[in-house]
Amino acid sequence: MRHVLPVGFLALLTACSSGHDQKRPTNSPRAVFVAPVRQLDLGDGLVVSGRLVSREEAAVTSQLSNYPVSRVLVDQGAVVRAGQPLAMLDDTLLKADIAQQRASVMQAEVAAQRAQQEAERVSTLDNSGVLSGEVIAERRLAAKSANAQLAQARAQLSAQLIRQKLMVVRAPVGGIVLSRSVRPGDVAAPSSIMFTLATDRVVELDAEIPEQNMNFIKLGDEAKVILATGETVTGKVRLVSAQVDASTRLGRARVTLPVRADLRPGGFAKAEFRTISRSVRAVPEAAVTVSAEGSAVIVVDGRNVVHRMGVTLGRRGRGLIELMSGPKPGERVLTGSQDFVLSGDTVKPVADAKWGQ
Repeated sequence: MRHVLPVGFLALLTACSSGHDQKRPTNSPRAVFVAPVRQLDLGDGLVVSGRLVSREEAAVTSQLSNYPVSRVLVDQGAVVRAGQPLAMLDDTLLKADIAQQRASVMQAEVAAQRAQQEAERVSTLDNSGVLSGEVIAERRLAAKSANAQLAQARAQLSAQLIRQKLMVVRAPVGGIVLSRSVRPGDVAAPSSIMFTLATDRVVELDAEIPEQNMNFIKLGDEAKVILATGETVTGKVRLVSAQVDASTRLGRARVTLPVRADLRPGGFAKAEFRTISRSVRAVPEAAVTVSAEGSAVIVVDGRNVVHRMGVTLGRRGRGLIELMSGPKPGERVLTGSQDFVLSGDTVKPVADAKWGQ
């Protein structure tokens, strides 16, 4: 006796059988943008910013103390020459001291002359018995003492005459007066700065240079300096700092500018340097990742398998960055999705249209 299976049960068996025969779907490789490492020229200019400063500043003080200022002869912004009077101190008391010292010199001269005459009178009386040797020696010593006192009085007068010349405060160098901090009536002191001068009116740009670009700035290089007004002037690099700031990772370069009335220390300006052109390996900046392990790129090999490769970076320009070590020209690197792949993953490379083949 044959058993007949229900139609629904047969359909269920057929469905189960067909399900066992089908394969499980596999995950397709992730599509990623890639770009080749290229050998090209990154000779673009380097643009940096900085502050206008005086090449050298001179602080003007008085060498005297406790003399009041009677007159101030220049103001901020004045152009002065070396030796030009800037201020005058009140020498009323000094003139009286000089007159008194002149009188002291005259008295010392009379005393010295008298003592010298007394010594000359006994110059031939040695061993004559007219005067004792002790008296003769005393007169000669008195003459020497009087001459010494005369020399001292003259030295004191000379010091006061020098002090009288210093009553006029003069510019130690030629330049422009940047600041004035003295007024009539102020009491002079060597520690008190009266004026600040920009030596020879020379202004420089104190430019801040990124650490990675320091080696491309050389002494004597020309730089186009763009002022706050938009006007440009040409300067030359006079100094490149020997160290880099540990906190900002910036070095400094001094660019000497031509003497102009519109260049004012303290102003802001930009400088464009023409760096040396040379062929380098370069990739888009988007291809470089930075982590605690350092800078790296994700390389796609011929089997479309990715792996991480550490790199050393160089110059930047036009959205590109120089590779001083790492993959060779022609090798492909990811320009995105680096965080979504692991070394050993297989990917589907898609050419990055921004970079090209």
